[in-house]
Amino acid sequence: MKRLASLTTFVLLSACSLAPDYTPPDVKSPVAYKETGAWRVAAPADTQPKGSWWTAFGDEALNDLESRIIQDNQTFKAGAARLVQAHSAVRQARAGLFPQIGGSASAARSRRSQTTTPKITPPEYTDDKVSLSISYEVDLWGRIGNAIEAANDEYSASAQDLSALELALRTELAVDYFSLRGADASIRILKQTIETDQSALDLVIRRHDGGIAAQADVAQAQAQLELAKTQLAEVSLKRAQLEHAIAVLMGMAPADFQVPENPLAGDPPPFAPGLPSTLLERRPDVAAAERRMAAANARIGIARAAWFPVFDLGALIGLGTGSPGSLLQASSAIWALGPGTLTQTIFDGGRIKGQNEQAQAVFDETVANYRQTTLNAWLEVEDQLAALRHLEDESQTQTKAIAAEREALTQARYRYQAGIVTYLEVIVNQNALLSAELADSDIRLRRLTADILLVKGLGGGWERSPPE
Repeated sequence: MKRLASLTTFVLLSACSLAPDYTPPDVKSPVAYKETGAWRVAAPADTQPKGSWWTAFGDEALNDLESRIIQDNQTFKAGAARLVQAHSAVRQARAGLFPQIGGSASAARSRRSQTTTPKITPPEYTDDKVSLSISYEVDLWGRIGNAIEAANDEYSASAQDLSALELALRTELAVDYFSLRGADASIRILKQTIETDQSALDLVIRRHDGGIAAQADVAQAQAQLELAKTQLAEVSLKRAQLEHAIAVLMGMAPADFQVPENPLAGDPPPFAPGLPSTLLERRPDVAAAERRMAAANARIGIARAAWFPVFDLGALIGLGTGSPGSLLQASSAIWALGPGTLTQTIFDGGRIKGQNEQAQAVFDETVANYRQTTLNAWLEVEDQLAALRHLEDESQTQTKAIAAEREALTQARYRYQAGIVTYLEVIVNQNALLSAELADSDIRLRRLTADILLVKGLGGGWERSPPE
């Protein structure tokens, strides 16, 4: 027994890993974002907690929804279950570090043939056994160790996947919520337009009854009113569908969920995107891609270990007797102890070689995926920075356009009432003003959406710009 313990200790101490030394590939990080323009670049704060980034928008209804989405959303619950599965895989891999112990018990009554020479007496006998078998694979080549390392890395990647899923759900909720409020703003504009069009139609009818306006003017005014009502119905449909989408995100049936009307107003909060070099540390998808590289690297070691023999230690202890009454006596003890078995594949037709080539190719794939994930990360941030910069310019020019369209409509109405122009000119200016107001509401929504997607692109980080 002492010799077996000494042999086991020696083998364990001499175990090695055949996996390559793991070092994440170099990824060249830009010094600054291309699209920051005049935006202030903040000092890195990747070590600070990301916190509840949605509170920066100052909307209590959104805050309430965000506080409940994770506990109610079914997609997140499925992701959490996948994380538990990954943790279970770690436990399964770690089991290889310990001996496997099995137990068995048997009882049999047998009779020997009496035609044999010499005869064996007594012809009938009992064979009762109770035993424990112990087997242990010595991890000479690091197969078990690399399997544990790969499982741990996959578990870490799954945890980052869950963080990425949470971020995606929260940003989807914020985008849908503000899109709904944008629809509310469009509904308000259209309702005001309908009231104005109805007043205009009443005026044209009075002018027609007084013999001043033509029937064509009445028809044009009526058509203008009905078109505005059509647009209102279309936007109302969009709002209903957004409300349904939010309900499902919250794990509720659409019939049981409602968001009060609240037209979108105000500008996005100020922000600073930080430095590109901190982006890779903050994004969970980048972290998940890096952990999967590490797992693939460990699996190369597992594949390489298949070239070498497997050394198993075994032992058996128990009790055996031909008389049930003496089973528990010391003299009934049985045991078997051997130096173990050494098994080695001699010929497999290229299977092990194929497994090694596959493991290397999987690692190369994860490296490419990691680099592509980092490129996508910078792309998403640059896109939203560009959107915010240009949409701010659009907002300023659109405000001026609305003021000009209102003045043009006022003048057109004066000219029509004076009989200088037909009602068609009024309609043209009404349509232009309505389009300008709806476009302004859309720009406001797009700016908020770009803000939200920038937060997502930054991995959930939010750094408020310091005051001027």
